[in-house]
Amino acid sequence: MQEKETTASVFKYVDWFTVVLYIILVTLGMVSIYAASYDFDHANMLSFAEFSGKQFRWIGLSLALGLVILLMDVRVYENYAYVIYAGLLLLLLITIFIAPDIKGSHSWLVFGPMSLQPAEFGKFATALCLAKLFSSYNFSLNANRKNYLRALMIIFLPVLLIIGQNETGSALVYLSLFFVLYREGMSGLVLLAAICAVVFFVVAVKFTDTLLLGIPLGQASVFMMIMVLIVAMLAAYCKETEAARNVLLWFVGSGALSAGLTMAGIEVPGLVFFLGVIGVALVYCILLMFKTKAQKLLITVGAAIVSIVFLFSVNYTFTSVLKEHQQMRIKVALGIEDDPQGAGYNVNQSKIAIGSGGMWGKGFLNGTQTKLKYVPEQHTDFIFCTIGEEEGFVGSAGVLLLFLILILRILCHRRASAHRLWPCVCLLCGELSDIPHSHQHRHGDRIVSCHRYSVAVFQLRRFLAVGIHVPALHPAAHRRIAPRTFILRLNLTRLKYL
Repeated sequence: MQEKETTASVFKYVDWFTVVLYIILVTLGMVSIYAASYDFDHANMLSFAEFSGKQFRWIGLSLALGLVILLMDVRVYENYAYVIYAGLLLLLLITIFIAPDIKGSHSWLVFGPMSLQPAEFGKFATALCLAKLFSSYNFSLNANRKNYLRALMIIFLPVLLIIGQNETGSALVYLSLFFVLYREGMSGLVLLAAICAVVFFVVAVKFTDTLLLGIPLGQASVFMMIMVLIVAMLAAYCKETEAARNVLLWFVGSGALSAGLTMAGIEVPGLVFFLGVIGVALVYCILLMFKTKAQKLLITVGAAIVSIVFLFSVNYTFTSVLKEHQQMRIKVALGIEDDPQGAGYNVNQSKIAIGSGGMWGKGFLNGTQTKLKYVPEQHTDFIFCTIGEEEGFVGSAGVLLLFLILILRILCHRRASAHRLWPCVCLLCGELSDIPHSHQHRHGDRIVSCHRYSVAVFQLRRFLAVGIHVPALHPAAHRRIAPRTFILRLNLTRLKYL
């Protein structure tokens, strides 16, 4: 009788709105896969020989797994979080050596007709492990450096193993967990450094053909950005308004002098000019630091020096560290090169397919780009093209809106949860949410397409593992313990053993 009441209470507090939302997304994913791989000779949507049938099989397995997880005690996840994480790390390590070579990547484990990518399961395991760390008693990320080191190790260990599988795209997803570290108290300077690094890299790589003061325009532009960064940090971070004004006037005056000399026909060496102007500003900041004892000025100087060193390393990194196919993908993405029949073919065809759908789309199973196989790997990596072509802008916006509602729902559950572990889990899985997008995987001259299923199924599997367990999100009334009652129970327990 008690077991029946417990089971009933579990299903009573399930967030059925989120469950229904997931089911809708999964169903749309299966229908889209059917439309992308539709064949007049084999038109059975539920046939296991078709991609849509395989998707349906995964949906069934996910629902069965979700039912099992639903009936498990919430404390199982907390108690075995580190064990699950260690097991996934071991699986990722083994995958490097036993996984077959699928178009340059060793990231898929093949079991007969089934194939699994451990990196996807590793996302949940990493999020759960981080949540366990963050929910530890009296844990504070800024308490000491060991906490930072532990958090970074949890993130980067699977990243290194996945890179070892030659699956860089999946590894980059894990870096989104840094946003969670920021919410846990990490300094905003770290995020600023990451944003600056991306912007500096893109600008330095993109504008290399045009020269300004004898150096590439991209390099000159980054030097100007570093100047802006110095002034902004002096004003906003160091709160040295007068120093920021003086440095700004120095930069503007130097720039005006350089422009005047150039117009007068006097050649100004760009590299010497920018390094000299920034160097004088940094010396001024150092002298001001000794005068005011403001340690934040040292961080400003360090940020400028690191930015300059990073700028000089961009060219070496791009030409010597990145592989040839990675360089080509970046050049095509930034518009440096146009290769519609080579590296840019996938993205070009996907844009044509989505754009041809117009406002309302061509109708279900009526997509010409899809049916004529112009879009490569349209049932996996480019599944969103099918939605854009057949359902148009309205259908595409509808799918994105459903994903937005789903993510916001997860974040709302994070705040409503009474258990400290689960707000972290919901937040982490919200950061790892996959939004449908068009991208390409290339290794050399080959287009890589791993046997990925729709985004909705990965989301469902992740949701079933972290979000569907009812007491974690909406604890039943009989499970809620007021703080005073809990302390009283502890005291009574102590008296019992005295």
